[in-house]
Amino acid sequence: MSRSEGRFPVLSIPASAGIGLRSPHVAEIERRLPPAGWIEVHAENYMGHSAQAEALARLRDHYPLSVHGVGLSLGSMAGIDRDHLRRLRDVCLRFEPALVSEHLAWSSADGVYLNDLLPLRYDAAALTAVAANVSRVQDALKRPILVENLSAYVAFADSTMSEAQFLAELVGRTGCGLLLDVNNVHVSAHNLGYDAWRFIEELPVEAIGEIHLAGHAVNQVGDDTVLIDDHGSRVPSEVWALYARTLARTGPRPTLIEWDSDLPALDVLLGEAMWADLLARAVAFSERRAARRFPRSEMWMPDYLRDRGVRLPALACHARARRPETMPRSNDHARA
Repeated sequence: MSRSEGRFPVLSIPASAGIGLRSPHVAEIERRLPPAGWIEVHAENYMGHSAQAEALARLRDHYPLSVHGVGLSLGSMAGIDRDHLRRLRDVCLRFEPALVSEHLAWSSADGVYLNDLLPLRYDAAALTAVAANVSRVQDALKRPILVENLSAYVAFADSTMSEAQFLAELVGRTGCGLLLDVNNVHVSAHNLGYDAWRFIEELPVEAIGEIHLAGHAVNQVGDDTVLIDDHGSRVPSEVWALYARTLARTGPRPTLIEWDSDLPALDVLLGEAMWADLLARAVAFSERRAARRFPRSEMWMPDYLRDRGVRLPALACHARARRPETMPRSNDHARA
């Protein structure tokens, strides 16, 4: 099994917040060139010649780029589809992204492609197959890729290791990196009943090359609450809190705001990225001044952060500013 470490060039994206480039925003981004740290696109949307691809080629001159795949089916026991891998390689050759990522999932079997990302059984046989697939992709692209943890709703009872342990072993075998989706960790931990922070602690911190943040839907199924990773809302408080704790362990990392359904105005998306940058700086500030923590009595602190022992003034401002009752109503300005 080949390792990518030392064989491929090390590429990077700024350790700041980026946004997903979605078609309704492309024209506005081209016109305004807003101050986003970087942009990320889904690889499958750029595998042909189109106006959207031409726009990305122009934007590539202004923003660092990450390419995120959803169709490689890294978890397939049948191996990687040759044609799909060739198209992905062509995307990378054309747009020269700094990062390339895919999911720890499978989505095809016996020539049938499913419009979903499905979980694996985490055992030795699956690890061997996934490692072979990742190595083949890295050899074809001549670069390491990042592998993303999945949002899960069911799990195999006969798995012999956790997803986090599986990912750590995969890094060791292939030299790939990790895309840590903090929202996916929160969603899966809630749905499957494990500890989200323990999951993150089991990952090799040096391999985490990118972080994703997103919103999720809350569904009531009988007496159970199920979280659905729909990327259709603002990042919720629990995910922000888990992200802050993650940054304290990892240090700053390139962080993407994912928003794919019920797409908001571009400024809303940029605002979420701004909050991510603010939070990262607050965590870094706190780490530098760990010996001089601000006492809780000196700040307003929401319960969801106080209960987790977070003592960051900027976090408190972040949470307070986002509370609906503190946001100005449309007629407030008229009365002022």
